[in-house]
Amino acid sequence: MNSKSSSAPAAAPATNAITSPYIRIENVTKRFGSFVAVDNVSLDIQRNEFFALLGASGCGKSTLLRMLAGLETPTEGRILIDGQDMTHVPPYERPVNMMFQSYALFPHMTVADNVAFGLKQDRMPADQIKRRVAEMLELVQLERFATRKPHQLSGGQRQRVALARSLAKHPKLLLLDEPLAALDKKLREQTQFELMNIQEEIGITFIVVTHDQEEAMTLATRIAVMNNGVILQIGSPTEVYEFPGNRFVADFLGSINLFEGVVESIDGPLVVKTEAGPMMELEARGEVSAGQKVAVAVRPEKIAIGKERPSQSMNACHGQVVEIAYQGSVSIYRVKLDGGYMARVNAQNETRSARRVIDWDDEVWLSWEREAGVLLVDEA
Repeated sequence: MNSKSSSAPAAAPATNAITSPYIRIENVTKRFGSFVAVDNVSLDIQRNEFFALLGASGCGKSTLLRMLAGLETPTEGRILIDGQDMTHVPPYERPVNMMFQSYALFPHMTVADNVAFGLKQDRMPADQIKRRVAEMLELVQLERFATRKPHQLSGGQRQRVALARSLAKHPKLLLLDEPLAALDKKLREQTQFELMNIQEEIGITFIVVTHDQEEAMTLATRIAVMNNGVILQIGSPTEVYEFPGNRFVADFLGSINLFEGVVESIDGPLVVKTEAGPMMELEARGEVSAGQKVAVAVRPEKIAIGKERPSQSMNACHGQVVEIAYQGSVSIYRVKLDGGYMARVNAQNETRSARRVIDWDDEVWLSWEREAGVLLVDEA
């Protein structure tokens, strides 16, 4: 991790945690003219890990993936795979395969021929090709579609053909560039679990690039959050979501309420006086001092909403409901606090009722536990 990384601990994957990293990216920088796409990134990934590079378009994640594949060469730094320096090794000599967002299937070939293409290029004996193709189609549950052409398949089936072709040569590392972006929401969710099961079954290291936070948190054992060519935080999905290391990570992963304020007291639980009005009590992470400007992040689902004033004085505030969005399992409330801040609350719809307990323009109280607040002191 580079100098802009969070100080929050990054959890190692459960497998091979004590071994040397399978993939090591050392101080890698990639420039295109005067533009720095990847800026002094260092990263270790373990064998058999499902790792995600997460960030918005233009953050450098796809450039980093292309350097792993050998499609781009680092301007500075080096890349090691299984202990071997691959920085200047051409793509066709790397133990790596890449699955592109477009799938890039040959339209004139059958499913079986698409899967067999790379094996034929490597001049594998015909009987071995037949056996390997059968294994791959069984793995992705497409045996009965072997003679079909890509245009005769659904989007999810085409995605699985591309995956089978990528795995057919038994690469040590599979790179996936926004692999599910073309699928609709329901199919994307289903395919995420299929990818996880396949990765676990075959035991190959997967690295996926995505801008979809939910996808990264579902698929990956660890996530690297990128912005402007640098890695801001690395950790398990739980760590980066529940304990963001800076404002960017807190805001990028899901929804967040960010309360700007000043540290009021550091004796015992940390107390922050916020610009929005409420006094907040939380557990301190890292060193802060009285009078220091900070922000407190509170996830919308951690906040309780009700019409009765809570008994607690800390972590409680009054406001008025200005918007409600019903989304089936949850309702989203936008509440204008007395101090003017617009807070968001995600409330679980636990009962089946056409009548709302809390409605538009209602005066309400918001409250949350001390553990819900995360202190942020960076300027990211």
